[in-house]
Amino acid sequence: MSLQQIPLSEKLFHGAVSFERTKDYLKPWRIPFEKKEFFFPNSINGQAEMPAGVRIKIRSNTQSIQIGMAKSAEWMEMDCLIDGSLVKTAYIPAGESTVVFDSLSGQSKVIEIYLPQKVPVQISGIWIDDGAEWEQVDDFRLRWITYGSSITHCYYSDSPSQTWPALAAAQMDFNLTCLGYSGNCHLEPMVGRMIRDLPADFISLCVGINIVGGKTLSDRTFIPALIGFIQTIREKHKDVPIAIISPIFHREREKIENEVGLSLEKVRAEIVQVVNMLIRHGDQNIYYIDGLKLFGEEYEKYMPDGLHPNGEGDKIMAVRFQQLIEKHVPLKAKI
Repeated sequence: MSLQQIPLSEKLFHGAVSFERTKDYLKPWRIPFEKKEFFFPNSINGQAEMPAGVRIKIRSNTQSIQIGMAKSAEWMEMDCLIDGSLVKTAYIPAGESTVVFDSLSGQSKVIEIYLPQKVPVQISGIWIDDGAEWEQVDDFRLRWITYGSSITHCYYSDSPSQTWPALAAAQMDFNLTCLGYSGNCHLEPMVGRMIRDLPADFISLCVGINIVGGKTLSDRTFIPALIGFIQTIREKHKDVPIAIISPIFHREREKIENEVGLSLEKVRAEIVQVVNMLIRHGDQNIYYIDGLKLFGEEYEKYMPDGLHPNGEGDKIMAVRFQQLIEKHVPLKAKI
């Protein structure tokens, strides 16, 4: 079957912060690409070029869609969703430059291609059936930014559309921007400035686990860093609901303080202290979500390495997140 090429446009992508464009490809980034040197070291240790939560989205009656890409040195996965339902996961070998999703219905439908969450990808083209109709899809749902560690980045999910943020966004009808940076959630000021400058209707910040594990902030510096990070975001998002999520359960670091005086128990108490202080000073749109209620000790069997939820754990975490947000955070539907 002959194919027609869709003009490659940034408007076809959802969930990216910026794009690197060359004559050969379009590469989504989760930081401002032109300022990537500011996100030290090495663009958040290479995590920001991995397109977690980024998806290509069109409406079309095509029965197949082909994605072209620069050859990757690693194998990757992509998901194809039709009208919000996962229909196929493609397992793409290293060195491959195309992936095809076919046997789609001939009806008009929304097609979403979730890009791999753990491998950078350079998209060189998008093709659909010759003669098929297509159009760009705008997303007017509540814009949700979620920031966090590998637990938000979700290396261990079943596939790119089955990370807990992607599942929660689908369940709650949110337009997701995922800023989970594996091993690299350290409250960096440039990330706070970026979140401040991005459009958002709801923001969640899951902080603490990398800071305790990496010993990058201490008992002396964690609270002021968290205050500064939130206040930076508040410079432009004055009334946007912000949920501060403390670390989920991790037996190894729960009670034992690291060399700079922090444990997960202590971090949770300090996050509560910060949220309560900000509320006393007039912030009526900040909310605390206890990580142990999100994913506590009772779910440890879904963490094979004791730290990261597996695919089944992600599904549980998505449901728990929705329950906790709906219980504690009032969100206004967009008009």
